[in-house]
Parts: sequence; C-alpha cells; structure tokens
Amino acid sequence: MSTTEYWFAGSTEEFTPPQLVAQAVAAEEAGFDALGLSDHFGPWFPGGQGSQAWVTLSAIGAATTLPLATGVTPVQHHYHPGVIAQSFAALASLYPGRITLGVGSGESVNESPLGLDWPSVAEQQARFDAGLEAINRLWAGETVTMDGGWFRLKEAKLFTLPENPPRMIVSAFGPKAARIAAERGSGLWTLGDPEQAPAVIDAYRAACSDLGKEPGTIVLQSGISWAATQDEVLRGARKWKPTQLPELYTADISGQADMQQLADRTMTDEEFAHEGFIASADLDEHVARIKEIEDLGADAVCLQLIGSADPMGTIKAYGRTVLPALVGD
Repeated sequence: MSTTEYWFAGSTEEFTPPQLVAQAVAAEEAGFDALGLSDHFGPWFPGGQGSQAWVTLSAIGAATTLPLATGVTPVQHHYHPGVIAQSFAALASLYPGRITLGVGSGESVNESPLGLDWPSVAEQQARFDAGLEAINRLWAGETVTMDGGWFRLKEAKLFTLPENPPRMIVSAFGPKAARIAAERGSGLWTLGDPEQAPAVIDAYRAACSDLGKEPGTIVLQSGISWAATQDEVLRGARKWKPTQLPELYTADISGQADMQQLADRTMTDEEFAHEGFIASADLDEHVARIKEIEDLGADAVCLQLIGSADPMGTIKAYGRTVLPALVGD
C-alpha cells in the first residue's frame, strides 16, 4: 500500500473560479488527499484565465473538507508579505488544520505586469528570503519593524491569529533556494523531474542536516491531462508548453504570445507530453509516470489539471482507474 499522498491542483491560468470550485468538489469525490490551486496573476499562453487563487481557495474550502494549498504563491513583488501572512492566517482560522501556504520566488508573468523591473536571480532569492522571514515572524505573533528592501513593516502585527499557523512549504529549483526552504519552511516543493528533482531534494536534506532540523514534507508536482484520444489531449494541453521552459522562471519574459512562440520553437509535442507533464490518453502511462515521481522521494505528489479537452473526465478517470492503481500498490 502506498503511503504517498496525491494532491489535486486546479489551474487558475486556464479555468474560471466556478470551474475551479467544481473541479475541486469532483476531485474530493474521486479520492484525492488534498486540494490546491496554482497562483499566477496571468496565464502562460494566449487566451488563458487569471483567477485570483486565495479568493477561489476560500470558496473551495467551503465546498469541500480536504486540506487546501497554493502551489505556489509568489513572494517577490505584487503580494506584500504582511498581506500574505494576514490572508493565510484568516484562511487557517476559517479552515483549521487544512491550510498549506506553498511559496515560490515568482516569475516575470506574475510580477512584470504589476510594475516590477524583473530582477536578477540573486535579487529574486534575496527578496524571497526576506519575505518568508516576515511571514513567519508575523505568524509567530511578533510586532515586526523590518526593512526587507522591496517591502517594509512598521510595528506590524497580526491582530487575528489562528490557534495554529498554516504550514509553509517552499518551492526550490536549485541549491540556494533549497537552503531557503530548509531555513524558512516546513517542507520542499519542486517539479517531479527525474533529471532535476534528486539534486534539489539532496540539497534540501543536506541543508536541513546542517541546521539540525528534520526534513519536512517533500511535494513533487506535475501537470496532468487525459482525454479519449491523444490528439484530443494535445489539442487541449499543448498551450501549456511554456511552463516547461526553465528560462521563464528566471528571465524577463512575460508576454503570452512570446512565451508560446518560444515554447513551440524549442519543444515538440512528444517532449511536452511524455517528458514534461503527463499529457496522455493512456491511463497506464499516468500510473507509471506518477510512480516514477513517487520513487524520487515524494511524500506528496501534486497533480495539476491542465488542458481543455476533458477536464472533468480527467478527474473521473483518476478516481476510477489511476488513484486506485496507485493506492493499491
């Protein structure tokens, strides 16, 4: 029997808030262990959506009973750390024991439309680290005066705190971010990429050891899409190719058309569907690929629903076939 948790995540870049709530309800019925949302200001591709994650997550909480998470909230520019801390404290008060704040250092697609001149990777990580420090101190009940460089707090205090603060799991793609995850969070969140994830996980565990801490929850993520035929899957999901380009997480590329054109030039449909995300009409492939991600060391596998071919059918197929095959092993 597998002890890994299987989390469902909705895509704010592709679906409206009512659709995301309906998907979450269906995912709970299908047997997923937790529910989440991506958190982006805008989409990665032309013609997408830009649903506000926190508002929608609150509605999902009211309609379901499972744990809830963002995967992941950017801490870089457009969300002030004090507002993040306050908002997730409120969610934890509404839904005790259910809230995980997944955090990351953001991308240009989030921040440039809201006025940031996209910084260097070193500056991104410095901003991220300072923001997480502020959030943790506010959750601890401190009155905080702090100049974080890109934000300030002046005798800031959260006057409404939940009995227990939310859990924070920190996204990382390299050793420096993995160190931040060990220092600031209670877990690591990264992509379920067999070529990249092992080094990130090793760096995280080594940093925890250096700090005298036990490693927290390791969450590995992949996108999923299913339909009756592979042509249908690709027609609905290939627009997600930009999310597989490493440079879009570090470089100043925020225009949807530019991102899509770059992805189409540099990645085939096969590479996207069978090496990046799990975009397949073959449910056995879904099971096998998720098992590969588990074997990398995941405590939880976060499966983000992508693609317009048959989103509700994908959830039902997971409930009928994929999750039972995973849990039964």
